[in-house]
Amino acid sequence: MNTTATRQAPPSAGQLPSTIRSGAGHWLRSLHRMPVRPQTGARQWAPMMAVAQVFMGAGMAVMYGFFYPEVDEVTALYIATGTPTLALIPLGLLMLPESVNQQRLEGTFDFIWSLPAPRTAQATSTFLLYTPLSLPGMVLSLVVVTLLCGVQLSVSLLIVPAVLLCALMAVSVGFGMALAISNPMVVSVITSALTFVVLLFSPIVYPPSHLPGWLFAVHQALPFYTMAVVIRAGLSVGLASDLTQSFLVLGAWTVAGWAMTGWGIGRRR
Repeated sequence: MNTTATRQAPPSAGQLPSTIRSGAGHWLRSLHRMPVRPQTGARQWAPMMAVAQVFMGAGMAVMYGFFYPEVDEVTALYIATGTPTLALIPLGLLMLPESVNQQRLEGTFDFIWSLPAPRTAQATSTFLLYTPLSLPGMVLSLVVVTLLCGVQLSVSLLIVPAVLLCALMAVSVGFGMALAISNPMVVSVITSALTFVVLLFSPIVYPPSHLPGWLFAVHQALPFYTMAVVIRAGLSVGLASDLTQSFLVLGAWTVAGWAMTGWGIGRRR
């Protein structure tokens, strides 16, 4: 009996092989799988990260209280409501860029970005992982400093979008900066300078009236003061103003972080 072997015709020019995956379904599946490895590593340093957030948040807020000759109720409320901002800044703007630096030094950075998954899904998974990861330390810092200062907060529903936007902004800018700047030394210098600027010159736990007019004008365009404004508005009454402008500034910085991320991803293709 003669049999005829069936042969598959080779793909014509310009036709993609069937093994190449694309489309929204592949993107969503990649997004679902990507956080697995970072979550495994995050379990090891998550407690240390929470401790760092408490020190940066509650610890620095208490230290600022020593600068006042007398801490009245309004001053204590200002310090307490600035604590969440101090606690949210370290993870996204300081720890995440340094984590990318460490991956570059260990040689795992290029491996992660060589995985067969859309790079936009990889970046999105980072945003979705680190944004909620910064919230427990922030809440713990707020509880600690509220008990220590003995203040009464007036929590409103505004605190939910305010905290989520601030956390997402910090993660987006920090990750975008780490991708856009390929030199780890430059990233380390920038994160060190940010720590200095935030702790000494940002009106987060004290009123902006304590600053010269020109310096306050600069902070109105930076994310640190505006983070404090929107979070303070969700925790108190009468201490925050210009909410619309602050939300717009934070939104602009978030989009800028995504733009830096997109540029960094495109440059690696």
